[in-house]
Amino acid sequence: MKSEFSIAIKQLAAEKNLPPEVVYQAMEAALVSAYKKDTDLGGNVAVRIDRDSGDHHVYLERTVVQDVADDKIEIGLPEARKRKPDVMPGDVLQDEVHPSQAGRIAAQTAKQVVLQRLREAEREMVFEEFSNREGDIVSGVVQRAEGNHLVIDLGKTEAIFPAAEQVRNEHYRVGQRLKLYLLEVHRSIRGPQLVLSRTHKNLLRRLFELEVPEIYRGVVEIKSIAREAGFRSKVAVAARQEGVDPVGSCVGLRGIRIQNIVNELNGERIDVIQWDTDPARFVGNALSPAQVLQVKISEEDNTASVVVPDRQLSLAIGKEGQNARLAAKLTGWRIDIKPESAMQEVLAAAPPTPKARARATSAATADAPSHAEPVQPWQEVIEDAEKAAAEQVAAGAPLAEADAPAAGPRIRFAEEVATKEAPPKKKKSKRAEKAEREGEAEGKAKKTPKRARRLAVADEDEDLSVEADYSWDSGTNGDGEEDA
Repeated sequence: MKSEFSIAIKQLAAEKNLPPEVVYQAMEAALVSAYKKDTDLGGNVAVRIDRDSGDHHVYLERTVVQDVADDKIEIGLPEARKRKPDVMPGDVLQDEVHPSQAGRIAAQTAKQVVLQRLREAEREMVFEEFSNREGDIVSGVVQRAEGNHLVIDLGKTEAIFPAAEQVRNEHYRVGQRLKLYLLEVHRSIRGPQLVLSRTHKNLLRRLFELEVPEIYRGVVEIKSIAREAGFRSKVAVAARQEGVDPVGSCVGLRGIRIQNIVNELNGERIDVIQWDTDPARFVGNALSPAQVLQVKISEEDNTASVVVPDRQLSLAIGKEGQNARLAAKLTGWRIDIKPESAMQEVLAAAPPTPKARARATSAATADAPSHAEPVQPWQEVIEDAEKAAAEQVAAGAPLAEADAPAAGPRIRFAEEVATKEAPPKKKKSKRAEKAEREGEAEGKAKKTPKRARRLAVADEDEDLSVEADYSWDSGTNGDGEEDA
């Protein structure tokens, strides 16, 4: 049957979250201190507590030696062999003693020793637990502020959240629950010291492992991370298993996975890009969402020269150079971004290489038409005129000054040939001229206003000549009458 003392020990162990054996050892050390302080016991005193009944026994321990220097802590070998024949030098013999009951002072000392031992045991347990979790995510509540630092309650202990590890655009309040990165665990005089961070890039890595099962299982691997805490981050991922889309796995259905991470980081923008073994393609992917036309890698100075469209230049650089800076951190290359127009000017100014000239010649040959263009009529007229002039010169006939060919080749236009070859106009007869004048008069009559034509028809029977006025003024209408 368990004694009340054993029940109390187990209850205390449960409250302190310690093993019962640790509490028993603390009680034994407290009883040793009490007996040494309040009794005349000297030497090495040991106390053993029965785990079932709760009874304790006090022993005086002495070491077996050849020559005794202090009989309180040592015993001779001959005397020890009388009590135990197989004893050897260096063994410890225990003699049970029955000291008198300890007083109030001894009880108070025992209490202090118990509390101290339990406090040390708690600190050791906390250190062992959190030292194994260093580099992992912990969840805590903001308890209080001490200057620029915050104290975070982790349940079993408190941790320090220094100002250098806080995100600049985040505001913390007492009672707020946060997920933090356990940056460091070390011992101190006041117990284990835990340092937390919200700016470390591995916080993003651990959040991806929590939200993306493929990363936790190792199907998708995070190759590198570049982060400016509170503003923007870039994560390069690659698939270890064929047929798995690493970017789609991280984003999730309708972006639910990446959105949970963004919410935890209070709206920090996260770009998930495809990692590639080719440095040129990797640099092009790292500048996402900007489009890249060309990437040239120079391994001598570790530089990547990138050409982007003019309209994409500001997007590739980012606000205050943020996109280009994060891409350089992510890839490890120094990135030089140039617009397309600047590169075209450089290429135009440079002399063409033999390969470029050969390509241009082949392209022009390929683009040339396969058949000759049809001859136009005006070209035939020019050729006939030139042929006739050549025959006249061969016959010895002098050419007119206008028809003499100019020195050297000359271009003749179709209008010149047509003018010379056109037949002379015939003189019109009087009847034709009269008919033409009547036609012109009839055409003018059709263009007169309706009112004027009506007046002309009305006065035609009376052989009267009507003269109409078509001038408009700002104060009269078309009939010469004043406007109403």
